[in-house]
Amino acid sequence: MCEKDDFDEMYAISSARDLSRRQFGALTIGVGLTAMLPRLADAADTQESEVEIKTPDGTCDAYIVHPAKGRHPAVLIWPDIFGLRPTFRQMGKRLAESGYTVLVINPFYRTKKAPTAPEHPDFGDQATRQALFALAGTLSPATALTDATAFVAYLDSQPSVDTKKKMGTTGYCMGGPFVFRTAAAFPDRVGAAATFHGGGLVTDKPESPHLLIPKMKAHFLVAIAENDDASQPDAKNILKDAFAKAKLPAEVEVYAGAKHGWCPPDSQVYNAEQAEKAWGRMMVLFKSALA
Repeated sequence: MCEKDDFDEMYAISSARDLSRRQFGALTIGVGLTAMLPRLADAADTQESEVEIKTPDGTCDAYIVHPAKGRHPAVLIWPDIFGLRPTFRQMGKRLAESGYTVLVINPFYRTKKAPTAPEHPDFGDQATRQALFALAGTLSPATALTDATAFVAYLDSQPSVDTKKKMGTTGYCMGGPFVFRTAAAFPDRVGAAATFHGGGLVTDKPESPHLLIPKMKAHFLVAIAENDDASQPDAKNILKDAFAKAKLPAEVEVYAGAKHGWCPPDSQVYNAEQAEKAWGRMMVLFKSALA
């Protein structure tokens, strides 16, 4: 289980130095409202289903979507603190339409099935805030490894997955560290990894995600919110140096004007222009690293 201090580092949004309580409410009031994402003109027809995945700790409810025909590279998506919900299903489907088998999981399955957050959560409400952080507190580096092992195995068992090609993994906010841990635990399987406004990628703890970079072989995209960078300006340089020393291709960029949480379209701070830029960079990464 994570210590309270780890919360402040894992979720850059959680401490007063990052965002005010009022800003928290603004960020999250849109959760549960699904915006329409652009659809490719040549988008593949897809098949989707709600599934259950057995792990050593229980049964994880999840969503899987893939092109209706053929075998494709796998992608594992780690959601933010608001968990598995319509917006992340929509994002997963959009990715599948580009030729990937995508699994979006409920990270809090040990405690409850999705949905794990209120339809319109308000971090200005103390009870809501405490409930969400209590859920997050059930997760740790150990649970991340347990889950990554189960989810990678599940994906590789699917007839729609081309196991001859590397897999990708992405994470949002609290999901960022899980991306790093997955890439480090499965260096020969994970070929591409991307984090979007990831919290706690660089900390002063011995289990800090950035310290795992030497164990990885994946190509990386690290998309950083401008206000997260203002709170921790050294993080981007530490990441760049670590990737360079490991000789791993990595794009580490601060997205100007983007606030923490800007990528999911149900966020009040959703920035369509910068979210599409980040999505486009992810697609470039996947095309080159998951071939």
